[in-house]
Amino acid sequence: MTRFVQLHFLTVYPPSNPNRDDQGQPKQAEFGGVPRLRISSQAIKRAARTSDVFQNDLTGHLGERTQRFGEVVYDELLNAHGASEDRAGEIARQVADIFGALKSAKDKTPRYIEQLAFISPDERTAALDLAKRLLDGETVGEKDKKELEKQVLRTADGAVDVALFGRMLADDPDFNRDAAAQVAHAMTTHRALVEDDFYTAVDDLKTPAEDAGAGFMGALGFGSGVYYLYANIDTRLLLENLAGRADLAARGAGALVEALAISTPSGKRNSFAHHTRASYIRAESGQMQPRSLSGAFFKPVSDDDLLAASIRATEDLAERFDRTYGPQAEASAIMDVTRPEGTLQDIRSFVEQEVTRAARELSDG
Repeated sequence: MTRFVQLHFLTVYPPSNPNRDDQGQPKQAEFGGVPRLRISSQAIKRAARTSDVFQNDLTGHLGERTQRFGEVVYDELLNAHGASEDRAGEIARQVADIFGALKSAKDKTPRYIEQLAFISPDERTAALDLAKRLLDGETVGEKDKKELEKQVLRTADGAVDVALFGRMLADDPDFNRDAAAQVAHAMTTHRALVEDDFYTAVDDLKTPAEDAGAGFMGALGFGSGVYYLYANIDTRLLLENLAGRADLAARGAGALVEALAISTPSGKRNSFAHHTRASYIRAESGQMQPRSLSGAFFKPVSDDDLLAASIRATEDLAERFDRTYGPQAEASAIMDVTRPEGTLQDIRSFVEQEVTRAARELSDG
């Protein structure tokens, strides 16, 4: 059976706007009949993937999510191998096309892929090697695109972020990757409204004799609150996506929980300095079907201490699920800065041990 690792975070955000909608306002949602502030799962996953934790702990095992891989090939051929501009451009389009349909040759960016493609380190190396071979005269006239794809694309490799978050190659579904990690949108545990900040900017070279007006005026939305975030990891799928590499799967899962605890989307960070840390983490492991604890906040918490009330609501619903459905986890670990109890390293170690345990269970059949 599959072992799931489930993660629940409560994080206090100060007045900030880390994740904006199309109007520049903090994203929102209605839940339990009242307005909440929200941070999208896409923004949360990107913050984790680009965090120092991921970059430092998973060096050499992270992919590139880009439309511009053709430019990488072009620059490599031009600068490292002395190809002519025309030949480099021709080969770059041929290689980039492996990862998805290209923009028109007449477009101002003819080497761009139409959609973002998640490219693993192994695929990057194989693609650049193919480009060099084509430059050296390897004939591909009778080889169709599918044959070239077989030389480059991988179904399982060492890209931890691809393994966790998945990818879709529309033209090549055989090389799609189902995400081993599911990350929900974070939302406030309580009623929360967007506020407006009216601001002005002063022109340093403007003299008082001219007028007393500002050089620029504007308005900016912001909000604050305690956010609940839920995520889970399908350990069997994570191991499958990483070709059974238990050590890398455990390290990747550990990096994910740490990154979710300490990284934030960067929207308006210079204006609000929202460098947050999770105040509460509940990590669980078991073979039961995953379940979110967001229902703890369907009735918005209301208390002089919203964080403490949110922690109580989380633990209360977890206990109620255990009583009505039976134990929902075989093992768990808690970090709570309000008591204090546990550490982030304790949570990370627990997650890594559970992924290693899952690998052992799979190996034992």
